[in-house]
Amino acid sequence: MWAKLISGIVAVYLLFAIGLGVYWSSEPALWDVNRTVELDAAALGEQPATGFATTSTLIRLGESLLDKPGGYISNDIAPPGIWLDNIANWEFGILVQLRDMSRALRKDIARSQSTSREDIDLARAEPQLHFDNDSFWFPSTESEYRRGIQYLQAYQVRLLDEDVNNAQFYARADNLRNWLADVETRLGSLSQKLSASVGKEQINIDLAGDSAAKQSTQSPQQMRLKTPFTQIDDVFYEARGASYALIHLMKAIEIDFKDILEKKNAMVSLRQIVRELEATQEPVMSPMILNGSGFGLFANHSLVMANYISRANAAIIDLRRLLEQG
Repeated sequence: MWAKLISGIVAVYLLFAIGLGVYWSSEPALWDVNRTVELDAAALGEQPATGFATTSTLIRLGESLLDKPGGYISNDIAPPGIWLDNIANWEFGILVQLRDMSRALRKDIARSQSTSREDIDLARAEPQLHFDNDSFWFPSTESEYRRGIQYLQAYQVRLLDEDVNNAQFYARADNLRNWLADVETRLGSLSQKLSASVGKEQINIDLAGDSAAKQSTQSPQQMRLKTPFTQIDDVFYEARGASYALIHLMKAIEIDFKDILEKKNAMVSLRQIVRELEATQEPVMSPMILNGSGFGLFANHSLVMANYISRANAAIIDLRRLLEQG
């Protein structure tokens, strides 16, 4: 009798955990960046200033990471959160973009030149967002990230205050190029990992283009790259999370760097990047990430994702070239 009772309780718990896990695994929908910027500025009783859209979007992304269904999953130590590796990797994809943009703000965008002082709130926000992403307690990851968001909010408020001149956002072409360079390397890496889902032979080109180049240790002239089977869905959802964050950040960049983009006739290039990234957010109709061969009978979701990521990356390269022109 006790065995049946315990088995029944365990069965009910597992069914509940599975249902809850399905709900927690749902990804938040894309939102209208223009509308949310207006609402955020109205809540502060001000008109949006240069840089407000980017900062507002960065804050919203951080809040969505922590406040989505199930909250922040990556540091969970009990079911069902500990089972949900797909949404955890989705979170990590967003987190990397949050970190890159917060670093770009502190290092370049909020400074007039290389010898100028860092913004005090941005200097505090960046290390908070770089805190360990799976710390459950003492301190928890959520508490550290919320503290980082609070510093971003303080910087955002000072951007709107005309009486305070120590918070700035310099919408210059060189600042935008520097951030796009970081995005380019991130997407390039994700594209390579996605393409390696089927395994491929690759010639070593690490030292190509410079006859005097050297490296620390010798590498084979030809390598076979293949993402382990157990990591294929992890890479897919990391790329999906990164794309989710970049869609919103690119739309915010369109607002804050509007004059620069129009002067360089680069607005259409930015919108093409967004269009390619939006294709990565289409619903996944399969219960699992399929890994068929390139021209095989079954689909390969990683290769499809790699296609959109690569096209977006190519558009970013074109945009950076446009911004370099006078």
